[in-house]
Amino acid sequence: MIICETERLVLRELTLDDAPFILRLLNDPAWIEFIGDRGVRTADAARGYLETRILKMYRDHGLGLWLVEKKDETTPAGICGLLKRDTLNEVDLGYAFLPEFRGRGLAYEAGLASLVYGRTHLGLRRIIALTAPKNFHSIALLEKLGLRFEHTIAFPSANDTSNLYAWEAPAL
Repeated sequence: MIICETERLVLRELTLDDAPFILRLLNDPAWIEFIGDRGVRTADAARGYLETRILKMYRDHGLGLWLVEKKDETTPAGICGLLKRDTLNEVDLGYAFLPEFRGRGLAYEAGLASLVYGRTHLGLRRIIALTAPKNFHSIALLEKLGLRFEHTIAFPSANDTSNLYAWEAPAL
């Protein structure tokens, strides 16, 4: 199902057929460094990850991470979307792109589309985002999207911290 389109991109729901892409994305060194190693090493594990994490969020919350494709290519570029995590009270923006699609403005375009979708289709007035304190590219993107740093949040179970950024929607 297509969620939204931009000038260059289509954001759509992921399906189990996207398992090869998810396998590659979750094993990208940047994903492992800044998001975390999910231990997904096979196509079957990627399908399991899709089913229990991404597709479940669609069913439970009506939102989630969406596949980002360039309109002129059939290759998935990355994921971007809105998440409702059990550990947070607010919806947050998430994204990750394969190395060959970074630095082209695609994450900005997909992130902006996700924020607009959250405001216009879901009625969200505030959306947060989390990023590793050392993920300078992600921090720059969040700030370009209009999110502002609020505070650091600790995740005791992961023995880690993240920076929390927030976006306040303009009135409609």
